[in-house]
Amino acid sequence: QLSTLLALSKPRLSFMIVLTATSAYSLYPVPTLLSPSITDTPSLSALTLLFLTIGTGLSSASANALNMLYEPKWDAMMSRTRNRPLVRGLISRRGALLFAILSGAAGVSALYYGVNPTVAFLGGLNIFVYAGVYTPMKRVSAINTWVGAVVGLIPPLMGWAAAAGQSATGSGDWRELLFDERSVGGWLVASLLFAWQFPHFMALSWPIRFEYRDAGYKMLCWTNPARNGRVALRYSLLFFPIC
Repeated sequence: QLSTLLALSKPRLSFMIVLTATSAYSLYPVPTLLSPSITDTPSLSALTLLFLTIGTGLSSASANALNMLYEPKWDAMMSRTRNRPLVRGLISRRGALLFAILSGAAGVSALYYGVNPTVAFLGGLNIFVYAGVYTPMKRVSAINTWVGAVVGLIPPLMGWAAAAGQSATGSGDWRELLFDERSVGGWLVASLLFAWQFPHFMALSWPIRFEYRDAGYKMLCWTNPARNGRVALRYSLLFFPIC
């Protein structure tokens, strides 16, 4: 059962999402980092990092489980997804829903109480956008890839806001943590993750484009192959000005 629940969370994807959040946390420039005395150099809270890691991981697990709950019929049609737990009947839909609810609630709570409310809101927002917007949109329009890319840019902002909350000089609300002048770095890291997802997904989807077509997913790899390549190229070039 534990291995089934782990599979529901898409562990490799969840690990990458956690990594983007914790990397942004570690990149945050602590204001007095350039102090002349090394003993005066502050460091970010390891406990906050722990809550950020756990909360982001559980939130990601919830979103991924909800995604699988929506798609077992079509997952069975694709080689990439036909071994998922719900397709194989390793867990009931009720059990998967319970796992998604509990992990989502635990994840957002960990972010709220262990990090700050802004990060908790972003974690909850990501669950909603991924499971409630991106997942159903995959069968409606190729714009789903852009919505999915938004999901990818949020975790770095979570990590940055988690770090910013420890050195906030004002009220520490979402405006200060996300739209202060010190937030520029977080938005740049988030932009890099946003742009990266297009060449990544366009390449990943190309070899299985006909499976996407047969399963009814509206992806550029088969609805507009030429644009699929152009989009991948454009966003690859966008890495340069972002960096």
